[in-house]
Amino acid sequence: MKEIHSYWAYLVVLFLAFAVINALLALQKKRAFTDKDLRIGLFTLIVSHIQLLIGLGWYFMSPWYKAMKADSTAVMGNSESRLLALEHPLMMIIAIVLITIGWSKHKKKTTDTAKFKTFAIFYGIAFLLILARIPWNQWFK
Repeated sequence: MKEIHSYWAYLVVLFLAFAVINALLALQKKRAFTDKDLRIGLFTLIVSHIQLLIGLGWYFMSPWYKAMKADSTAVMGNSESRLLALEHPLMMIIAIVLITIGWSKHKKKTTDTAKFKTFAIFYGIAFLLILARIPWNQWFK
């Protein structure tokens, strides 16, 4: 399960980066919002939600969850354990909530610029949060 979660994370990062760059370039060029842009946002939403489900499944089977249940004080005292047991899961959930909000809000916008701006802001913040809390030292092992 951990390997699936790690490999799927590459997809999430790639799709999210592509969605944010697409939105920023479209804003800069004042491009019309097309079906392609809609699909980029939708596939990013879907890939991130699948990652959330895989991540939650892995989290409740992980040694960090068991450690948190057994002795949360010890886990909180160690920065690496705290990252894996609390900071990473919490930040990823917040990021996926932002992606979901961005998707919902873009549907209510009537102008192309507003749609792209919504994607750029919400997906962009989610992208930064994800990059900030990926356990990089374990990801590239």
